Amino acid sequence: MSESTLQAKTQSAFRGRIGVATVDITPPIGIYARNWGAAKHDVADWIHRRLTLNALVLSETNSKRPLIFLDADLGWWRSLPTFRRFQSRLLEELGLDEASLIFGVSHTHASPPLTDPDPDLPASASLAEYLETVYLAAVKVTRAAMKNAKEAVLEWKTGRCGLASMRDLPDPDPDAERIICGWNPNERADDTLVVGRITDLEGALQAVIVNYACHPTTLAWENTAISPDYPGAMRDTIKETLEVPALFMQGASGELSPRYQYVGDVAVADRHGRQLAYAVMATLEDMEPPGTCLKYSGVMESGAPLAVWKHVVDKPGLKLKTLQTQVEIPLKDWPTADELEAQRQACTDRALEERLRRRRNIRRGIGDGKSLELPIWVWQMGETILIGSPTEAYSILQRELRRRYPERTIACLNLINGTTGYLASAELYDLDLYQVWQTPFERGGLEQVIEAMADAIGQIIETKTV
Repeated sequence: MSESTLQAKTQSAFRGRIGVATVDITPPIGIYARNWGAAKHDVADWIHRRLTLNALVLSETNSKRPLIFLDADLGWWRSLPTFRRFQSRLLEELGLDEASLIFGVSHTHASPPLTDPDPDLPASASLAEYLETVYLAAVKVTRAAMKNAKEAVLEWKTGRCGLASMRDLPDPDPDAERIICGWNPNERADDTLVVGRITDLEGALQAVIVNYACHPTTLAWENTAISPDYPGAMRDTIKETLEVPALFMQGASGELSPRYQYVGDVAVADRHGRQLAYAVMATLEDMEPPGTCLKYSGVMESGAPLAVWKHVVDKPGLKLKTLQTQVEIPLKDWPTADELEAQRQACTDRALEERLRRRRNIRRGIGDGKSLELPIWVWQMGETILIGSPTEAYSILQRELRRRYPERTIACLNLINGTTGYLASAELYDLDLYQVWQTPFERGGLEQVIEAMADAIGQIIETKTV
């Protein structure tokens, strides 16, 4: 490498019009919020931290075609048709095309479900009212972010955070022959943290984006509060320290969660959130000053020959691209939705009844066919790639995509634009494992999605138009 090209481009930047806004979507006490089969309660009786809905608006400097990312402190969609009706209304109201809108959820397990009215659930009417509240908030926060959008720079840096652990644990009971869902100290988790820094043209910090893979399952069946789990304390810690909002993008966390979890003590969730926030702020401190990178400038002869690096202007990318594609994934030979509902109605075990309800909801969402056309969203912002689907993929997905495109910053997202099921590695289908028997996808689905996403990244990189 010649001296003139010895330059450390460690940050991937985009310059354009960027806007961020936040609204409160905390539901009322008394709303249905049972997300655990072992829970003995059905409704929430207090508020731990507020739930927020956050909007990120991106557009090229001279373009009126924005990209909208919405980040909500919510769990998951009970069925795809529910999300699709929500999405259709939102696209029409905001004048967007489907490729330009991503609705992500943090995946907290302590919020009301996103569902249509269900007469079998307590306080079902309040769930319908809350879903409408979320819709109106999405319109409001998007318009607010559009209104305050201004010329800014979005730069990215990869860091590390030790919050996530591997949660596929061989049952210590030698007679069980199954995998249970909890900390496995013998397996290492993907600790990759991708941080986005938004600054104005004077270099002042405007907002932070956090892409991290870890299930928000700190709070479980004993918790009766509405809570964002660890993303809440992460957001609040960054806000209190840096005085800017933090958006969260849930990564490929199918087998990742905190090692200490399933508690009723909200202080544990707060501690987890602070741990992530501190890792984010450490990563921000490790970034070069806005709009710069380090370039080798020569040798200073001293007691040793000293290599001198200096900050120089690093020109950001100016282009945004979108791509929406799909891949056909084979489905398991499950009972029909009606058959699953009949099984649920006949079930007298509360935990098993909840499992059947979830499986019924999945089947209703994906249909009774033999395969599903799984949608994939890809955005390119400068040299950075954002990619995701409405699944809960194992972390091998993000690790493999980053391996194949090492020169790119890649933010992988689970549970965007709806909810379907887990994507676990093919070899795990030989095990008695929750993520395998819960998912509607047949063996090999994860591997198909990895190939489809890798192809989509290659395609969007090669194309020259939005």
